[in-house]
Amino acid sequence: MQGWGAVVALAAVVWVAGHWSVVWPVLVAVLGAAVVGGAGWALVGAHRRAVGRDRAWRAEEEARARELSMAEVDALSWQEFETYVAELCRRDGCTKVVVSGRSGDLGADVVGYLADGRKLVVQVKKYATQRSVSSQDMQKFVGTARLEHGADVALFVTTCRAFTKAALGLALRQNIVALHRDLLGSWVKGAHLETLIPLNGSGGGTGRRPPA
Repeated sequence: MQGWGAVVALAAVVWVAGHWSVVWPVLVAVLGAAVVGGAGWALVGAHRRAVGRDRAWRAEEEARARELSMAEVDALSWQEFETYVAELCRRDGCTKVVVSGRSGDLGADVVGYLADGRKLVVQVKKYATQRSVSSQDMQKFVGTARLEHGADVALFVTTCRAFTKAALGLALRQNIVALHRDLLGSWVKGAHLETLIPLNGSGGGTGRRPPA
C-alpha cells in the first residue's frame, strides 16, 4: 500500500509538472482568495471591535451627561425635589398636577393625570446616590397607590441608583413603574414620561378619565 501511495504521488507530481501552465494560475487564485479572505475576516473583526468601543464610549458619555443633569437635582431639598418632579410631569403634558407636600400623604407625593386621562400617582424619594430603595418602601407604596389613591399609573421615583432585588420584583409583579437614578437622569434630560412608563415595571391602567 505504501508503494502504491508513492506511485500515485509521483504520478501527481509528473502531471502537475506537465500541466504547470494550467495549474499555476489556479494555485495563485486559491492563495489570493485565502489572503483576501483572511484580510477580510481581520477587517470584520477590527470593525466589530471599533463598533464595540464606540458603543462603550457613547454609553459612558451618556452616563456622564445624565450625572451632569442630576447635579442640580442633588442640590434640591426633598420638598423642592417633589415640586421638581411635578414640573417634569407638567412638562410632559400631565394635567391637574398637585404636590401634597405633607407627611401622612400615604405615598402620594405627586398626583395628576396623563394626557390620555389616566390617573398618575407618584411616590418621590430623595435618597443618597449609593442607597437602595428597600422592599419595605415599595410595599408601602403598593399598598396605597391604587387602593387609597385610585392610581392607573403608579410611579416610584428616586435619586438613588438602585432598587433592591426584592423591591424591584415587587414593582414588576404589582405593575409599579420604578425609576432609579439613571432613568430619572434621562427624564431630567428630556426623555418623555410616556417612554419611561414601560421601563422597570410597566404602567398600563384602565384609561380612566379625570373627573369633570
